[in-house]
Amino acid sequence: MGKVIAVCNQKGGTGKTTSAINISSYLAIFGKKVLLIDLDPQANATSGVGIDRHGVKKSTYHILLEEAEIKDILLATTIENLFLCPSNLDLTGAEVELVGAMGREYRLKKALVAARENFDFVIIDSPPSLGLLTINALCSADSVLIPVQCEYYALEGLSQLMNTITLVKNNINPRLAVEGVVLTMADFRTNLSREVIREVKNNFKEKVYDTVIPRSIRLSEAPSYGKPIALYDRNNLGATKYEELTKEILGQTLEGNVQIENTKNPTVLNNVQNVQSEKL
Repeated sequence: MGKVIAVCNQKGGTGKTTSAINISSYLAIFGKKVLLIDLDPQANATSGVGIDRHGVKKSTYHILLEEAEIKDILLATTIENLFLCPSNLDLTGAEVELVGAMGREYRLKKALVAARENFDFVIIDSPPSLGLLTINALCSADSVLIPVQCEYYALEGLSQLMNTITLVKNNINPRLAVEGVVLTMADFRTNLSREVIREVKNNFKEKVYDTVIPRSIRLSEAPSYGKPIALYDRNNLGATKYEELTKEILGQTLEGNVQIENTKNPTVLNNVQNVQSEKL
């Protein structure tokens, strides 16, 4: 049975979709059969692997409304072993249409029961919010991968995200674990990036990946060409780092996860605020 990892952060601009695309791509390049599920109405993961989101007729919207099965919407990508469940703008209406629906939190999980048997990994790109779409992702997942941008404001919503993960774990999905925290968009020339890295590692301990994703123009450009970084510029430092990150993910297990309840410490934000104040 394939491992299901939800990539979540309710803040935009954290490298969430970039991480989902490139981790999925490298897993496939390493010979794993991978399903990338785009659960974001913006459909950036869909276009980021070369699929025209405007041409998508059936999407994850139809999965959530139980009007299609995963096999009905599955698309191949330019990378062997990597398949996509696409998104499109229809998904924006899903949360409203599912209000009051029975088992609305479990729609994606039900759809994945059969599908995950055919994949080594299922990676879910969640929307930048903590609404019903993200709850569906968390309900379906074995674990959560959290991208954290190495900038001041990126830390503000971390406690809220961890509270949501805790609620889902306690009430809906008791097996849910923190897969890991990936630090993204790091600029090692700044004291703030270094301080954010230090504080996140102090708080999440061994759950923070050793690999830190740097700021990279090539990483930013790749989605506009519909290519993962491995196809767009495999010699770029961003490509090297996502390859290393994927090897870390492959090398770890679900054992030894941090206690989610203990990761809500507000000192992460407070310490970074102090750094920001000192700089001013």
